[in-house]
Amino acid sequence: MREIHVSQIEETVARLCVEANLRLPDALRAKIEEAARAEESALPREIMNDLIKNLDAAAETRLPICQDTGMAVIFAELGQNAHITGGGFEAAVQRGVARGYAEGHLRSSIVADPLRRDRNTGDNTPAVIHLRLTEGDRLRLIVAPKGFGSENMSRLRMLTPAAGVEEVVSFVLETVRLAGSNPCPPVVLGVGIGGSFEGCALLAKRALCRPVDEHNADPYYAALEARLLAAVNELNIGPQGFGGKTTALAVAIEAAATHIAGLPLSVNVGCHVTRHAEAIL
Repeated sequence: MREIHVSQIEETVARLCVEANLRLPDALRAKIEEAARAEESALPREIMNDLIKNLDAAAETRLPICQDTGMAVIFAELGQNAHITGGGFEAAVQRGVARGYAEGHLRSSIVADPLRRDRNTGDNTPAVIHLRLTEGDRLRLIVAPKGFGSENMSRLRMLTPAAGVEEVVSFVLETVRLAGSNPCPPVVLGVGIGGSFEGCALLAKRALCRPVDEHNADPYYAALEARLLAAVNELNIGPQGFGGKTTALAVAIEAAATHIAGLPLSVNVGCHVTRHAEAIL
C-alpha cells in the first residue's frame, strides 16, 4: 500500500490552480496559432493574433490569461492501492484551491448561496470534485478552472432514441448559434452522449480536458467530431463574434452506454481559454 500525504495533495492542487490560469495547454495554443494563419479576412486574423499576444503577456507578467479565473473543477483518479494519510482527501483539495487562488492572486468568484448571493466565499471554494477509483497506487489530479461566460452557454437535452445522429448534430449547432459571441469564441466544445441525465453532463465536462489534438478512439465518434467541427465553423460567428472561419477550435465527444429508451445529450461550451493542468502523485 503506497501512502500519499494530504500535504502533497494540497500543494499540488494549489500549484495546478495557478498553472492552469497562467498558461494554456500546448495543443490548444497551437490550434489558436493555426487558426490565426488560416483566417483570410483582416479583422478575424487581427483578433486571433491579439489572443496570441494575450497568451504571451500572461506568461511574461504571470497574470491570468482571463480575468474570470473560473470555478475550480477537480478530476481525481485515485488508485485503489494508494492510502491517503494525514487527513481527509476532499479537505486537502479545498485547502489547495484556497491556497492557489490566494497565492496566485486569482479572482474569487464563488458565492455561498445560489439565490441569495449575499456572500462571496472569499477563496474560490468550494471546488467541484469528481473522484474516481482506479487500479494502481497513483493519484492523478486534473484542475480545470471553468469560466462562466462559456459555462452559461452550455445545454443539455434528453432526446429519445428515434432522434438519431442528425438531431445530435442539429442540437450542437443550435447551441453554438444561440451562444453567438457570448462564450468568447473561438470555442472548444465538449459533447457528452449517453449515460444518464447527470452522467452525460459529466462526459461533456471530461471531454473538455482531452488534448485538443486528440480524437475519440472510436473512428465513428472521431468522424462525428470532424463533421461537427466543420459544420460549426461554417456558422461564420468567428473570433469574438465578428465573423470568420474559426468559430470552434475543437470538438471532443465522449460517449457512454445508456438506457434503451433514452439518448441524453449535453454540450459543455468552453471559450478559447479552455484551461486545465494535471499532475500524477
